Amino acid sequence: MTHNVPVRVADLSTFDTIIDARSPAEFSLDHIPGAINCPVLDDDERRIVGTLYAQTGAFEARRVGGAMVAANLARHLRERFSEYPASWRPAVYCWRGGMRSGSMVTWLRLVGWDAQQLSGGYKSFRHHVLQQIATQCPRLKLQVICGATGSAKTRILQALAARGEQVLDLEQCASHKGSLLGSLPGVEQPSQKRFETLIVSALEPMNLERTVYIEGESARIGRLSVPVPLVQRMREAPCIEIVATNKARVAYLLRDYAYLGDDPGALSNTLGMLRQMQGAETVQRWQQWASQGNLPQLFEELIVRHYDPHYQNSQARHFQTWAQRKSIRTDDLSDAGVARAAEEILGLCVRPKLI
Repeated sequence: MTHNVPVRVADLSTFDTIIDARSPAEFSLDHIPGAINCPVLDDDERRIVGTLYAQTGAFEARRVGGAMVAANLARHLRERFSEYPASWRPAVYCWRGGMRSGSMVTWLRLVGWDAQQLSGGYKSFRHHVLQQIATQCPRLKLQVICGATGSAKTRILQALAARGEQVLDLEQCASHKGSLLGSLPGVEQPSQKRFETLIVSALEPMNLERTVYIEGESARIGRLSVPVPLVQRMREAPCIEIVATNKARVAYLLRDYAYLGDDPGALSNTLGMLRQMQGAETVQRWQQWASQGNLPQLFEELIVRHYDPHYQNSQARHFQTWAQRKSIRTDDLSDAGVARAAEEILGLCVRPKLI
């Protein structure tokens, strides 16, 4: 059998399975992409062991925790690992490459599998994520797609991706559309750590010699912060602005945000957050339209009175090349119109030849 060897994050792709031995709550917060969660201690057990360690010391915590770990490992051997062949090669990690992953590796190796432990555990992976953000983001050849709310920027990015272009969709990573009404129904935003992991996972397969298309986001998407090196790179990148008619934008919003009409109460509560900015009378009118399901009139006035007034100023303030931006004008944001906009963008961008 192969002896234990130090396993680094870069080596993980050589293993058949990546096993996260941490608790479900830790796994939910963030985990290595593709990992499966096989806890040696569940959330309650981890809390119990931690309390024992604080109150009575390491021996009692290990005695009680050891029995829990043994029971959980036995269950995983009977259930999760029962179908793997003798040639199976799993990599196992916990928080810092300590006792939790070590105990699992010991038992898997006793069975006969060539199990290995990730050196440094999740903490080493987290360091890898932060290092990738710091080193990769400044090298990205970004092309920023800008446009006022309702300009179908995300759909245009998707159309570019469908044409084989490299796209970094931050709103997809953030599970949020980026605006006041951007929360997705029934979908929680990921943790900040998970958001950054998803960004790095999207960047890793990209060719840094080719253009990467990205939407002109603010520094925050919902409650998440876009990594500073990426924000800085966006701010200095060239911009293409989608200039769509208000009629086309309202029609697009009615399609893309149709679900807002399913919960008038929630929509009304969200609009209430604008009371200080827009005044009680205006917001009351908007809330009435929300309760009546009058989304066309609501969206039209939100565009004119809320979203557009500060758009140009904010873009000029945030993007260093805003004065030199290229523009695409359209009165059609249907699927066909989005496809045409994507083609126009490709026509405006000079792509380097691949040798």
